Amino acid sequence: MTHRLAAQRLRNALQHLLILAGLALLLAVPGYLLAGAFGVAWAFGLVALTLYLGGRIPPRLALARANAGLLRRHQAPALYRVLDLLYRRAGIRAEPQLFYVPSADLNAFAVGDAREGGIALTDGLVRTLDLRQLAGVLAHEVSHLRHGDTRVMSMAATMTRLTIWGAFLVQLGLVLMLPMVLAGELRMPWLELLVVALAPSASTLLQLALSRNREFTADLEAAALTRDPLGLAAALQVLERRQGLWLSALLLGGRPPGWFRLLQTHPPTDERVRRLLALARRQPPRPSSPRPHRPDKGLVVDRPSPLGHRHWLGRRPGR
Repeated sequence: MTHRLAAQRLRNALQHLLILAGLALLLAVPGYLLAGAFGVAWAFGLVALTLYLGGRIPPRLALARANAGLLRRHQAPALYRVLDLLYRRAGIRAEPQLFYVPSADLNAFAVGDAREGGIALTDGLVRTLDLRQLAGVLAHEVSHLRHGDTRVMSMAATMTRLTIWGAFLVQLGLVLMLPMVLAGELRMPWLELLVVALAPSASTLLQLALSRNREFTADLEAAALTRDPLGLAAALQVLERRQGLWLSALLLGGRPPGWFRLLQTHPPTDERVRRLLALARRQPPRPSSPRPHRPDKGLVVDRPSPLGHRHWLGRRPGR
């Protein structure tokens, strides 16, 4: 399993770098057409500024807007025991923080990074999955925190938005030049027009591909952290049955076509499960299979109150 993980990590890392290089190249095209080398430097300067300002926004702002509340240890002791172990294995020294979102949706997401961040779980997810499955989901989100995936995806989204705006400005300039082209004073730059027309769509597709790449990587890291690929695989299958299949049937009348996968932020569940099962087959047999655990009172003993406005500035709630 170790060699398999290392090979897939290397492959995902190379794909990650190639996608970011493609996004950078697409961003450079409209910047260069607008203002030459200065336009390219200006565009990447905006990306750096956006990342810096984004890092100054406290993660609790997003949590407060989601009506989330901080779960304390006495309110979810079993979940915190799992999260403590995952943090130690991931080498994250920050204090683990869990947040509870009072929503029937089946969802989990990470906010912030390894230094200051946490993991939010919805009520629907906690009620649906058992502890083994939730451990896989938590490990997946811990991987996002460990690798700063929120920052990576924020950078990709910024590059895509700037590419779209830059392409729009180039196209606007070409429209303003149209009278001179018709008068024969200038030639129509067909190649440049084609490039800026395709750049926004290509950048969006690369951004989505980067998101799928990070999800695959988080799955691999989760399998390494829990040493139980089957737990996450089972969780993904439950989520697909509960909310994936009916949506595809409603929108597409059945199984989505192959091209539809290019428009998704997450890889197909069957592909993610297949990779996890392949890892499990290469794993040494366990002495005994872990049994699902669901206490009578539930994994969340006492639901917390939502974060108030006083926590929006990034101060840690008292423990």
